[in-house]
Amino acid sequence: MKNLLSLGLLASLFAFTACGGGESMDAPAETASAANDIRTINIIGVDQLKYVVSEASEGITTGEPVGEYLKLESITASAGEEIRINLMTESEMPAIAMAHNFALLAADTDVNAFINASITARDTDYIAPDMQNMVIANTTMIGGGESTEITFTVPTEPGEYTFVCSFPGHYTSGMVGVLIVE
Repeated sequence: MKNLLSLGLLASLFAFTACGGGESMDAPAETASAANDIRTINIIGVDQLKYVVSEASEGITTGEPVGEYLKLESITASAGEEIRINLMTESEMPAIAMAHNFALLAADTDVNAFINASITARDTDYIAPDMQNMVIANTTMIGGGESTEITFTVPTEPGEYTFVCSFPGHYTSGMVGVLIVE
């Protein structure tokens, strides 16, 4: 029985480490997936209501420091490029009080109207159902310690596309950036 218990604990430990358990959230801002060469951008949502990255990298424009991170200002991408956004949330607050998402909006979207319409759309991750057609790509809403990802094709039309966190109050507090399509 003792050997069976030890074997079970060893198997659990192996499964935990093999699945990436215990990884730090301090991932580089951008990595290339060896399996499919999709550019992956690691973004962290923090309590200071900003999107941040661990470090500046090619195609990423950063601003002022936010704690140990750099504020994410913009992402530059090629028209039609495939990108993966890996969003993590760092927060000790409950998700009902502090959660983040990433919503990339169409170029002609009135961002203020989108945010105002979405403020009560809790059941749809604060994206108003009648505004969904203005969203190019979005993640789910995630709380502290959680992560999510979305892979999407960058629009083919060059220009600037706003991305926001649609949780109430986050956009107006500065949780916003721009995808620059070249």
